[in-house]
Amino acid sequence: MITKAQQQTAYETLQKDFGYTNVNQSPKLLKIVVSSGVGSAKDKNRIKVVEDRLTRITGQKPAARASKQSIAQFKVRQGDVVGYQVTLRGARMYEFLDKLVHIALPRTRDFRGLSAGAIDEMGNLTIGLREHTIFPEASEEDLKDVFGMAITLVTTAKSKEEAEAFFRHLGIPLRQA
Repeated sequence: MITKAQQQTAYETLQKDFGYTNVNQSPKLLKIVVSSGVGSAKDKNRIKVVEDRLTRITGQKPAARASKQSIAQFKVRQGDVVGYQVTLRGARMYEFLDKLVHIALPRTRDFRGLSAGAIDEMGNLTIGLREHTIFPEASEEDLKDVFGMAITLVTTAKSKEEAEAFFRHLGIPLRQA
């Protein structure tokens, strides 16, 4: 189980590798951002389905993201809902991360670990999921309204190598290079 205690032991584990002299220099998990697009903005039923299932998966009501400009080719007007986003912090963040690592990711097809290339230069890990049905809260519904989502784990790591070592310490399944 991934807990706040694991994050606090990161200092002892990573101290010799990165030369930390203070506990506050070690990386910390700040927040998890879960976002999903709704696809065709004309279908109001799909918008409600995405909002409802994101609420059940994350345990928090998602914020609607509006279109910034009108695009006639896509029949989207400025201000139309084009996606939803949830920012998780604190206890909900750790519950979601635990559920993601131990339940959802192993349920994906042909899962062999996450690519370390998904970690950006600022130390954040972004995971793209094709189907939301890998989460237990959404598996019993009919499979006609399947949508994908992006999950970003935001850390205070200063480099890609530091973030990779921190994610491995937390138990996130990263593939060996």
